[in-house]
Amino acid sequence: MSIWEYANPLKFMRTTGVILPYVAAAAVAFCAVGLIWGFFLTPDDQRMQSSVKILFLHVPAALMAINCWLMMLVASLIWIIRRHHVSALLARAAAPVGAVMTVIALITGAIWGQPMWGTWWAWDPRLTSFLVLFLFYLGYIALWQAIEDPDSAADLTGVLCLVGSVFAVLSRYAAIFWSQGLHQGASLSVTPGERMSWVFRYPLYVCMAGFVLLFLTLVLIRTRTEIRARRIAVLDAREGG
Repeated sequence: MSIWEYANPLKFMRTTGVILPYVAAAAVAFCAVGLIWGFFLTPDDQRMQSSVKILFLHVPAALMAINCWLMMLVASLIWIIRRHHVSALLARAAAPVGAVMTVIALITGAIWGQPMWGTWWAWDPRLTSFLVLFLFYLGYIALWQAIEDPDSAADLTGVLCLVGSVFAVLSRYAAIFWSQGLHQGASLSVTPGERMSWVFRYPLYVCMAGFVLLFLTLVLIRTRTEIRARRIAVLDAREGG
């Protein structure tokens, strides 16, 4: 079995129709357990007090905001190279989900930053690259809407996705590129002595898994909707012709 079989819309619809309920149920379960565990069953941090608990929303949302764009890049490259329509629709469907994840990360970051830094926003390089990434999300969505021909829209948004990936990488590795700034370092680290306490780390892992599953659920639902909309548009064009 080849992965390219799922470039066939019928194959994609049949397969996702089977797995989608299970992915959605797992997303609800992991998100519920992770957030309840993180917000209500973990102690306050000695330094950051109760504000530390915002990380159970902020970190998973930021993770998915960045990785969503990278997934869109892969899907766009597949479209450009192999011209598989499902990959183009997958990238289009993921963009609004990634934009919402970015907004959640920005808002929760501001909520955390206000008591820690004394300000809701600072032009820290890491924060700025994330804000620019959000603007690229908006531009990507707007470009899809502005171009009537779907193939041309997929081509141009693929190019935009390639350019915006620079800021996705900057957002992902900002903690390495810029050692100075208000924003703290990476929340999760494999470096000895810098690892987060298991009290916070384990529920954070559950939240991250829940957000990954939530992202997959929303993207699959939206992709299936995009495929149906494309079918309706083709049928309307045939009837009109």
